[in-house]
Amino acid sequence: MKPIHLLFALGLALAAAQASHAQGNWPERPVHIVVPQPPGGPSDIVLRSAIEKMQPVLKQPLIVDNKPGAAGNLGAIEVARAAPDGQTWLWTTDTLLTVNPNVYPKLGFKPEDLVPVMRASAFSQTLVCNPGLGLKTVADLVRRAKSRPMSYASGGAGSPGHLSSELFKNVAGIEMTHIPYKGPAPAMQDVMGGQVDCGFLAGPTVLPQVRAGKLVALAVSGAQRSPLLPDVPTVAEAGYPGFDATFSLVLFAPKGTPKPIVDTMFKALDAALKDPGVAERLRQSDQAVVADSPGDSAARLAADARTWGAVVKRIGLQLD
Repeated sequence: MKPIHLLFALGLALAAAQASHAQGNWPERPVHIVVPQPPGGPSDIVLRSAIEKMQPVLKQPLIVDNKPGAAGNLGAIEVARAAPDGQTWLWTTDTLLTVNPNVYPKLGFKPEDLVPVMRASAFSQTLVCNPGLGLKTVADLVRRAKSRPMSYASGGAGSPGHLSSELFKNVAGIEMTHIPYKGPAPAMQDVMGGQVDCGFLAGPTVLPQVRAGKLVALAVSGAQRSPLLPDVPTVAEAGYPGFDATFSLVLFAPKGTPKPIVDTMFKALDAALKDPGVAERLRQSDQAVVADSPGDSAARLAADARTWGAVVKRIGLQLD
């Protein structure tokens, strides 16, 4: 072998050995997890609970970087452009990849540059109505909507509540006017006040008002009943078989992150989510542990993207 070729081969071998060593010893410094929502929300609370169990295993600090803006797109841009070395991750709702690419003409990142590591948890929306309407069941709501104009509130255009409502309208064959708000809390207030009739809203937001009799819960959007509202049926159980508007919290990595690093992170998060205390924290925020593998997570995200892509196309939703 010529000297120049020998040096080149030795260089490649040394680089490969260094990369293998780095992967085997990961993490060797603090790890950043970008959350593209404000602090204090359900996704943020769940992650911080899991981190308490993960840090002793990984033996490095896990730093949460809240970077809200543009429906999660700003945080996604940062992670999609980060080096795939295991130092930067993204923790967010699945809608970032199942809805946003269909809604925002200019995402600022390529969806394929974010790879799902784990679909960690699943959650639904709760269909609530103003008690003054006298509605007790989904069938009551459908009959009312077919007899007179009705309205529904959501936490904003493109939010889980908006999408769940539009999917329900389609399968039930009804019309309801959409009234978007900046988050589920103000939407809930106007449903309670009677300015809006109903809405698919976040369970943790509406549950105290349901218990107080200020809202009536008719159904939940997901495939399973809520652990916090065990007597409230799913929409499927209420007469629309196959209806499933389940949403998820997902951990993503930049494309190209080495498999050994992904596997290590997956195992640490999986163990944390199965800790009884963390699992209970999820239950209290109306979520259920899923802990899907990367392959299963990718398959579920692809299926949900098809579902919500069809809904977005049908209603012509486009946002800047």
